[in-house]
Amino acid sequence: VQLQASGGGLVQAGGSLRLFCAASGFTFSRYSMGWFRLYPGKERAFVAAISWTGSNTDYADSVKGRFTVSRDNAKNTVYLQMNSLKPEDTAVYYCAAGRLFITTNIDQYDYWGQGTLVTVSS
Repeated sequence: VQLQASGGGLVQAGGSLRLFCAASGFTFSRYSMGWFRLYPGKERAFVAAISWTGSNTDYADSVKGRFTVSRDNAKNTVYLQMNSLKPEDTAVYYCAAGRLFITTNIDQYDYWGQGTLVTVSS
């Protein structure tokens, strides 16, 4: 099983980034996918989740209206489009796969990728 996150980088406040997470080694279309972020010295926090088919999504209040999660089951890839970025969005972002239809609970994710760093300058 492999989850490869990419797309992080340095961006000015108000800018946009698109994160990618390429999956392999499991039946991608039967797993919900989530994005979490990690601030230094803190626990990973939920950002966004998408159901198996992409029909359902959920977001942390802090990113609603700014971030959009999507997936392409044909490409085994999940995306996180991040717009109107703020300095407080600076974190390491992780993608994860879980067997439930959709979940925001970090403990219900089975597979994790390595993180990708997003830095938003003011």
